[in-house]
Amino acid sequence: MTTIFSIKPLLAVLVSLLLPPILISSRSANVREGWTFAVAIAKFLIVASMVPIVLAGHQLGFTVAEVIPGAAIAFRVDALGLLFALVASMLWIVTSAYSIGYMRSLKEHSQTRYFCFFALALSATIGVAFSANLLTMYLFYEMLSFATYPLVTHHQDREARASGRRYLFYIVGTSIGLVLPAMLICYHLTGTLEFASAGILSGAASPRLTALLLFMFVLGFAKAAIMPMHGWLPAAMVAPTPVSALLHAVAVVKVGVFCIARVITGIFGVELLSSTHLGTAICYLAGFTVVVASLIAISQDGLKRRLAFSTIGQLAYIVLGLALLSPLGMIGGLTHIAMHAFGKITLFFCAGAIFVATGKKYISEMTGIGKRMPVTMAAFFIGSLSVIGLPPTGGFFSKWYLVLGTLESGQTTMLVVLLGSSLLNAAYFLPIVYNAFFCAPERSLFENKVEEAPLWCVVPPVITAVCTIALFFYPTLFKRLAELAISP
Repeated sequence: MTTIFSIKPLLAVLVSLLLPPILISSRSANVREGWTFAVAIAKFLIVASMVPIVLAGHQLGFTVAEVIPGAAIAFRVDALGLLFALVASMLWIVTSAYSIGYMRSLKEHSQTRYFCFFALALSATIGVAFSANLLTMYLFYEMLSFATYPLVTHHQDREARASGRRYLFYIVGTSIGLVLPAMLICYHLTGTLEFASAGILSGAASPRLTALLLFMFVLGFAKAAIMPMHGWLPAAMVAPTPVSALLHAVAVVKVGVFCIARVITGIFGVELLSSTHLGTAICYLAGFTVVVASLIAISQDGLKRRLAFSTIGQLAYIVLGLALLSPLGMIGGLTHIAMHAFGKITLFFCAGAIFVATGKKYISEMTGIGKRMPVTMAAFFIGSLSVIGLPPTGGFFSKWYLVLGTLESGQTTMLVVLLGSSLLNAAYFLPIVYNAFFCAPERSLFENKVEEAPLWCVVPPVITAVCTIALFFYPTLFKRLAELAISP
């Protein structure tokens, strides 16, 4: 595989850093939102322009500076990074549109600050996706943590500040306390932090130290919300819904599982984890998270909290697929990054639209809402099907490969976990849809008239719901990138 020198990875990271100075200098809401769209589209086009090169079997690379020998600030665009960057940059455009309807309709304060930190968060996300080594990835991981803190605490009340402290405690505390020491040990053992297709730790550490380092990375990248490092995610639901939608269904949480994917494939390597049976240990940790998170989700009455615990379980699917260490399982895990993103962001968009139109945020208050908001709840139904893993949605594709991966690797217990948790997914989503559309007239809490949220809050979930269905019929791009990502 040849590496082509290109400044495109750096431009993809930097383009959204241009947005905060522009937004701060203008007081016009239309100018602010116009520039947000322009920069978001520019970022996506830069990322998309690299797809043909990567599909042709090449990489793009750019080195900014060498900090220490074997650890430069450098970017590399390969199939795995491009898969994640495509999802994040594409959905930023849709979320920018949704943010206009949500923030304006609720007359939220500090909207300029909100859009500024959103831009910083997307720069950090693309920085993680295109990192060439562990040092660069760690720096952008931390940048994302601090860029999203003002978004989590946007409302600036007591609950938001308490949730913000919990957010930083989990996210930054684990990265400094676990990831940083693990990274230093890796550098001491190998003299490099560069990602390699076969890993860098083979023969460099004892089995016990290898196991310790693996769990330090998996738990230290707490954005992946693997239990017991999951407590920050439900707390972060105090943020405005667009923040929950993109950052806690796509960017932040997917950065966590992406970092774990990088560590598994680029630091440890599949062969090392297979020979030490550490993949099986991570499978059981992820499987435990899947089941427990799904059981907790059923008991939640707050819609966003139910979505939060659902997200914890879905992230564990990705880690589980990677830990299976079988080609089909890893393809399922990596494609689930995209499939879950489109399905879950649809659900968050719908939750926000419901709140904007009715002020309701508890599921028990939404009986009969399908008659008032049929378009929103139809999109919610499609998003639910994707998270459950049913056709005709993209979630079926990735879960199909996850199931095949359990059979390929002989992990019968994980097969039971996957199928059982899908039933639990149905148990906490389908009753919402049923009660919204098919409740008895006397039980309905809404008048029998159509009254949707503003257009800017309705069109984005419709777009992402359509994309979710399209991914069932046309998953080829993400499947191909996943195949390239796991190939030697």
